[in-house]
Amino acid sequence: MPYLAAAVVLLGVLCLLNLLLTIGILRRMRAQAVLANPLSALGPGSSIGEFGAVTTHGEPVSHDTLTGVVGFFSADCEACHELLPRFVEHARKLGRENVLAVFGGDDEAAVRALTPVARVVVADRDGGPVARAFQNTWTPALYLVGDDHRVVATGARMEELPLPDRRDRVAGKGQR
Repeated sequence: MPYLAAAVVLLGVLCLLNLLLTIGILRRMRAQAVLANPLSALGPGSSIGEFGAVTTHGEPVSHDTLTGVVGFFSADCEACHELLPRFVEHARKLGRENVLAVFGGDDEAAVRALTPVARVVVADRDGGPVARAFQNTWTPALYLVGDDHRVVATGARMEELPLPDRRDRVAGKGQR
């Protein structure tokens, strides 16, 4: 019996060591990926690149007409589908003209949910011209864009963006 207990303890220690080494390798790989491609997405203070796109309602969207919240979603992204209800809730508060949703892939239900509350651009799997302008390569991704067409904040959850609570505050008409 003592041999069995010693074997179980040894196996547990080896599994824990394996887990720690795996976490260390993943952290190092992530750090190297950031160093290899530091401009994979725009950060706060960055200017958005030039682009032109058309929404599902036929509205033109470009660098010059974009301010407010921009969300990038993908049809095959589980985290995107989890974020969608909160994004729609905030978009209702901000007003359709202050929200752009870029949806990659085919998911008509998600596009239908976004269309009443946001300007929606349906893009290829690569995100299309809007994603290229933001240098965005992953989903979900959220950006808050100021009146000067520069990124104010970024995040992957609504709580990470410093969003105003009401429409008039987005337009600069109110203060807290």
